[in-house]
Amino acid sequence: MSEVAAFFDIDGTLYRNSLMIEHFKKLLKYEVLDPALWHSHVKHTYHDWEKRRGNYDDYLLELAEIYIKSLKGLNKNQLDFITNQVINLKGDKVYRYTRSKIAWHQTQNHKIFFISGSPDYLVKKMAEKYNIEDYKGTQYLVDDDNNFTGEVAQMWDSENKHKAIMEFVDKYNIDLSKSYAYGDTNGDLSMLKLTGHPVAINPTKELLINIKKDPELLNKITIIVERKDVIYKLDGNVEIL
Repeated sequence: MSEVAAFFDIDGTLYRNSLMIEHFKKLLKYEVLDPALWHSHVKHTYHDWEKRRGNYDDYLLELAEIYIKSLKGLNKNQLDFITNQVINLKGDKVYRYTRSKIAWHQTQNHKIFFISGSPDYLVKKMAEKYNIEDYKGTQYLVDDDNNFTGEVAQMWDSENKHKAIMEFVDKYNIDLSKSYAYGDTNGDLSMLKLTGHPVAINPTKELLINIKKDPELLNKITIIVERKDVIYKLDGNVEIL
């Protein structure tokens, strides 16, 4: 018998920020990385996004590039304390809607998966915190001494998330037509298209544009916006400014 699944992105969908960025900030705070990195590289990118002058996906990609370069040569095991700190201190900073949906899927005995562009060592700990069946995150490759090489196998793009879902389908015998997907950026587009019950949570402009271009997806998708203590459910006629 086939199973019903729920596929969740994490950053911006469950977690209200980016686990990667929180990890980067902690590495700066504990001076594992030179704090000057913030002022010389990250500050300008961050403030461009904060002032809504840039595209969110571009902002995250640029920060990811800085993060990846900064980790090169560091030992993964020696960062475990900081990795745990991120989840322990920030892991509850999530959207109420998404948290309630995870709980609902658990009561329905659905298989639940995290598919996230955040580093797999952070996604693993977040999955453990929320009792998630399985997960896939961006793999940060290490050498024989467990030092980061500066190479990654990314999981923040739509193509790789598509592959990840199909691997879960084969492994767990998932019926996609009865399954659910939750995402917020264009990297989640394939997850939303593949499932029978897609939900866009606080979607980016780029994702909304692509949803509107796809009549089949537009017809079945639910759009959720959570702001302060109010959750809004929108239809496909939402205006894109």
